Amino acid sequence: MMSWYYIFNAMLFMYPALMAVYCIISASYYYFFIEGKLKKPKYSKMKLEDVPLVSIMVPCYNEADNLDDAIPYLLKLKYPKFELIFINDGSKDDTGKIIDRWAQKDSRIVALHQENAGKASALNHGLTVAKGKYVGCIDGDAVLDYKAVDYMVQALESNPQFGAVTGNPRVRNRSTILGCLQTSEFSSIIGLIKRAQSVMGTIFTVSGVCCLFRVEAMQKIGGWSTNMITEDIDVSWKLQTSGYNIVYEPRALCWTLMPETIRGLFKQRLRWAQGGAETIIKYFPQVWRLKNRRLWPMYIEYFLTAFWAYSLIIVLCINTYLQITEETFEISIFRPLMTVLFLTFFLQYMFSLFLDSRYEKGLLRYSLYCIWYPYVYWLLNMVTLVFGIPKAIFRNKSKLAVWTSPDRGV
Repeated sequence: MMSWYYIFNAMLFMYPALMAVYCIISASYYYFFIEGKLKKPKYSKMKLEDVPLVSIMVPCYNEADNLDDAIPYLLKLKYPKFELIFINDGSKDDTGKIIDRWAQKDSRIVALHQENAGKASALNHGLTVAKGKYVGCIDGDAVLDYKAVDYMVQALESNPQFGAVTGNPRVRNRSTILGCLQTSEFSSIIGLIKRAQSVMGTIFTVSGVCCLFRVEAMQKIGGWSTNMITEDIDVSWKLQTSGYNIVYEPRALCWTLMPETIRGLFKQRLRWAQGGAETIIKYFPQVWRLKNRRLWPMYIEYFLTAFWAYSLIIVLCINTYLQITEETFEISIFRPLMTVLFLTFFLQYMFSLFLDSRYEKGLLRYSLYCIWYPYVYWLLNMVTLVFGIPKAIFRNKSKLAVWTSPDRGV
């Protein structure tokens, strides 16, 4: 008879497969009953006075290398009524000069400048001058799909209870293995997770690179928190604990640069893990109120995943010790489980490819990476959670969360 220890090992080993199955089932429901019934927006055919004004904010820190490429794309957006607010957050390069130059060329562009105080501070600065009913947030290196704003506005217009809509980020740089791997991740994992969370009615985080907020809701919650390491995760929970919902819009595509070095990728994911933990800790008292009960499943899932990460580290150490010293740990029982895990990840990949091929063609070329990348994803998730949670607990929250320029690829 298998001992409780082997059963516990098997449960830990199969946890990623269980989550994959859950995401596939939930995402299937979302795709066929919600996503598949979305209609095309018609703002380009409406009278201009009837179209809601959108203020798109672009916080910038040392973005001189990207702005001259990104701004022309933004000016060509199909949405008929928008303004662009660029906030120079104390950049040390020519970012300020570039946005001033573009502001002189086009009346839709507003250039703001401030001392370096972090992305959240820059967004709050932009919010004070924004004239739109809705305010968007994208990164300085991002390239929005020309119809992305139309889709996001349509989502917010459909329900006044929606405080924000998160778009569908895609990886621009795919010249290295890590770039291709992250293309696989955004296609086969993140999109499924967002769809599955949408079925529950909650989203763990908006994608900071592409999101749109209801100005009224942002003013009600006091804007972005300037002391949180990941302002996008924090504002998601800030909105949802205040009674608003967040919706996922897969048609709102946004291409962004991602890290293409192991060091850069790990640093980015560690910051995400730390920011998630900070947010979970911060909103612990509010979440357990009865009015926020829709957030309970996602909150419990976070603790289960954190428990999984620490437990897996511990049992791996114990199993290695048993195998080296006593040769008593039986590995063969995990071979069928490995087969089940692989088949589950393969099913996840095939289904996600079916979903995302609707929005981006040519994903099949990344199939070699997609099939086995979930192993890497869960390993990276485990390591960053183990290190990120203590960093979240002990970080000094009284200081501003300022940023440094991320690894943008090679």
